[in-house]
Amino acid sequence: MRSTKNLFRQFCCGAPGPPGRRCRYLPGVLPSDAARCSMLKAIVVSTAVLRNALIRGIAVTVLLGILGDCSTLTAAVPEPWRAGVATVSITPERPIWQAGYGARVRPSEGTSQELYAKALVLEDPAGHRVVLVTTDLLGFPAVLSDGVAARVRSEYHIARKDLLLSASHTHCGPVVARMLAVAYDDMNGDHWREVDRYTKELEDRIVAVVGRAIRNLAPARLSFGRTSAGFAANRRQAGGPIDPDVPVLRVDGEKGVLRAVVFGYACHAVTLDGDFYQFHGDYPGVAQEWLEKRHPGALALFLAGCGGDINPKPRGSLAITQQHGEALAQAVNKTLSSSMQRLHGVLRSAWEEFPVRFAPPPTREDLNRRVSDQDKYVRSHARKMLAVLDRNGRLPPEYPYPLQVWQVGSDLTWVAMAGEVVVDYVLRLQKELAGRQLWVSAYCNDVFGYIPSLRVLGEGGYEGGGAMLYYVQPGPFDSSIEETIVRKVHELVKQTDAR
Repeated sequence: MRSTKNLFRQFCCGAPGPPGRRCRYLPGVLPSDAARCSMLKAIVVSTAVLRNALIRGIAVTVLLGILGDCSTLTAAVPEPWRAGVATVSITPERPIWQAGYGARVRPSEGTSQELYAKALVLEDPAGHRVVLVTTDLLGFPAVLSDGVAARVRSEYHIARKDLLLSASHTHCGPVVARMLAVAYDDMNGDHWREVDRYTKELEDRIVAVVGRAIRNLAPARLSFGRTSAGFAANRRQAGGPIDPDVPVLRVDGEKGVLRAVVFGYACHAVTLDGDFYQFHGDYPGVAQEWLEKRHPGALALFLAGCGGDINPKPRGSLAITQQHGEALAQAVNKTLSSSMQRLHGVLRSAWEEFPVRFAPPPTREDLNRRVSDQDKYVRSHARKMLAVLDRNGRLPPEYPYPLQVWQVGSDLTWVAMAGEVVVDYVLRLQKELAGRQLWVSAYCNDVFGYIPSLRVLGEGGYEGGGAMLYYVQPGPFDSSIEETIVRKVHELVKQTDAR
């Protein structure tokens, strides 16, 4: 029988060779290293056994688990993940109406901070790809999401469940499609035509940036951590519930160089008010810019959490916006420097679109009365609802709610919720899914109104139903909304569960 050391050389290099021969599968590893070969002696039984155990370096991780720590070998092991990143400016090139505030009375007047769409593609060891797109926008209306998703599927073969479209909810970006149309009652035909032109251009840019990220795929290492931020405040109730959690995903290249950092926070991006007429990413834009300046070559991507009823405090100026953004970025940066949890395993994804019911809608008589209301927004909403009645014979009884769950390895459960979700949802899910590394994002895939909890719905007010006027919905949601959505979250988590 051949010597153990010679067997290892044949196993690793393909044939017996001189002691200095390089390994075919692990460039930079010298199989003749006496210490390394002696560690393998205990497990070498035959050349055939070892050859079956290690194909293209796949079983190196198993061997390392048996052998213990070996920094030389670890450094040479190919990363099982691949990642690609890309970014594109989506700042409008011409004046356009800004989204988020009904108080604005004219189009934009320049740019204070560039707006971006960014794409992160993750590919697991089995070749399964998912795509995250983050944007400095108020939200993705369904018409934009559907257009992007159809083209991404056609051009890059990415299934709908594997594409997550997210908006920071900045109130200093452009109006997109007809989202919140009632709120922009001062817009005329020319203004809306500019919005339509920009929306088409935006779709093109988002599809293109996904393609660039796919082309940039390279070996990567994924790590997860958490931190917190402290400038969010419940805007419905002083001292009311908030979610201070800041989840952080780190994406390193093959040599340990940071390629991307993804982070989230549950707080409205409304530090800047409706009297601000320049484009700006608000505190999420500041935080991303701060991180990218301190990590040249890396992309920072932000996802809004369940902050439908949460505002930054204080707010109202560029200086405060800078302060909040830097505070968030510094918390994230500190986490990047800490010991983060490595993510292993494969990607699992699930998607379902299901109906959430509206409360009984207004009658035609109700709407006819509202056409004469003193509030211009009530009048505008009534006219639009009457047009729907005339066209369809009824107002919609429900809305198709999209929900998405990603399981990143066996370690991270990522829930992507649509709409302006109030904080009660994430607090409830944190309790019901305790024991998991849970990340709950909102403003994903479709923003069509507020998603109140049963508590907020019962209390009423803006988030409880009043804002549906501006979103051109028939009225508030039915009291079943919270249970309907939470039940589906559990179902999709179960579908993707690797446990």
